[in-house]
Amino acid sequence: MRLKLWIGLAAALLAGCATPGREARYDVVLRGGTIYDGSGGAPFTGDVGIKADRIAYVGPRLAGRGAREVDARGLAVAPGFVNMLSWANEALIADPKSQGDIRQGVTLEVMGEGESMGPWSDEMKRLEAQRQGDIRYPIEWTTLGEYLDHLQRKGVSTNVASFVGATTVRVHELGERDVDPTPAQLDRMRPLVREAMNEGAMGVGSSLIYAPAYFAETPELTALAREAASCGGMYISHIRDEGPKLLDAIDELVTISAGSGAPAEIYHFKQSGKSNWGKLEDAVARVEAARARGLRITADMYTYAVSSTGLDAAMPLWIQEGGIEAWVARLKDPALRRKALAEMREGRVSENGDLVVREPSKVLLLGFKNPALKPLTGKTLEEAARERGKSPEETAADLIVEDNSRIQVAYFSMSEDNVRREVALPWMSFGSDASSQAPEGVFLKSSTHPRAYGNFARVLGRFARDERALTLQEAVRRLAALPASNLGLRDRGMLKVGNYADVVAFDPATIRDNATFARPQVYATGMRHVFVNGVQVLEDGEHTGATPGRFVRGPGWNRCPAAR
Repeated sequence: MRLKLWIGLAAALLAGCATPGREARYDVVLRGGTIYDGSGGAPFTGDVGIKADRIAYVGPRLAGRGAREVDARGLAVAPGFVNMLSWANEALIADPKSQGDIRQGVTLEVMGEGESMGPWSDEMKRLEAQRQGDIRYPIEWTTLGEYLDHLQRKGVSTNVASFVGATTVRVHELGERDVDPTPAQLDRMRPLVREAMNEGAMGVGSSLIYAPAYFAETPELTALAREAASCGGMYISHIRDEGPKLLDAIDELVTISAGSGAPAEIYHFKQSGKSNWGKLEDAVARVEAARARGLRITADMYTYAVSSTGLDAAMPLWIQEGGIEAWVARLKDPALRRKALAEMREGRVSENGDLVVREPSKVLLLGFKNPALKPLTGKTLEEAARERGKSPEETAADLIVEDNSRIQVAYFSMSEDNVRREVALPWMSFGSDASSQAPEGVFLKSSTHPRAYGNFARVLGRFARDERALTLQEAVRRLAALPASNLGLRDRGMLKVGNYADVVAFDPATIRDNATFARPQVYATGMRHVFVNGVQVLEDGEHTGATPGRFVRGPGWNRCPAAR
């Protein structure tokens, strides 16, 4: 198999070296575009040739012809973009076309923020099936690698990859309780990470503001990250606090990186709550000091000053121990409910809890499971509380009980100025923190954050072109080459001969995000052509229906040593 691969690469390289006057055969040639190769260097006018699933030529005018010729004059031609924080794991089962992201140039969805689609025990699979929302599907896999293989066999338009969830590994052995692992239990958790790495996971991901993820302490996380690092993988984290204890949370991530040897990345780098906006420069300084020490610390972000998560992020963690079923049972207990809501009123929970209690007009209701509650979609918590004649915190508790879920909401808690500053940071890549949807079918049963349809176009349009927070070539570097390099992918993220042909062409003068909170399910515009592994999935701005996406495996694939 490897011999065939090397022969194919050699053929591609020879094709790229065709001399003028000698006719070379390419499957596709993109002609006359302005090429942004991903390096961050100056763009140039030229052609890109594709043969099979690889880039076979990048340079000035190509003498050889392609079986298909794409006129790219006036367009920017770039490597496909990497969504470093995707929640498309269920959406791709429902609709493999990944239209929300494909229409922005995303060619790789990277999943696994704390929770991953394996490894699952029988009990975990039972609970996952029981807790499904609008998207219903049979669980036909057990391990993370089996899930990603399932997507590839089913057919998806984007490439897919994932971290293994630290929470998933913890729940596999400890359940959803607030307990520390015994040495024997930790010794069973570590091989689960190695097995996932050997299947192709990118590393270990955590999400430490949530239960039961929060119950994991630094030594446990370091032990799991060390297993990933020994296989060439990363540690990536929704850090433990994004508000009052933001700097301590960054310090913990740096400690885990230093102690494990794993490169580390901060998911959706931000400062939540107005009283914490001023921590931005100290947070940047923490990261840059660690980088100066030689640690490979990076971050990703979404390009909006509004977050989106569940009402669990506004509730005390103790009431959530044991999973949603135990959480609902406690909220039905009058004494426990009073205790939890009192903590929220006293400001002892989180910046999101403060919004629920004091500024419910800044909490937007987005997603319910219960059909009876769906008419509340798009209303604020303040409006729902007024309709019910209760306080916003009582209303939040009632809704959780009635929906038997965490309920997806948006929190208007961040600074536009901080977002603009973060976009310009050279070690920042981008992730939607959302699924890749379409304004049709099952996706219309709930609302969403506009980042699901606009996060990447917003980098190119609003921030690069309109506000000049960064150059277009730097935007492309940080949408493609930087995240690919951080993930250890040597053959994606750049327009380079021999790399996989994930190629996009967009109009830099018109590309823009169009989704808003009033109308969130609206496609971005300006992306003209998208190729995934050499196959065109977007042509003249319309999806072709092709599903050439592959399971992109991490650096430990089939090379990770057996667990000690």
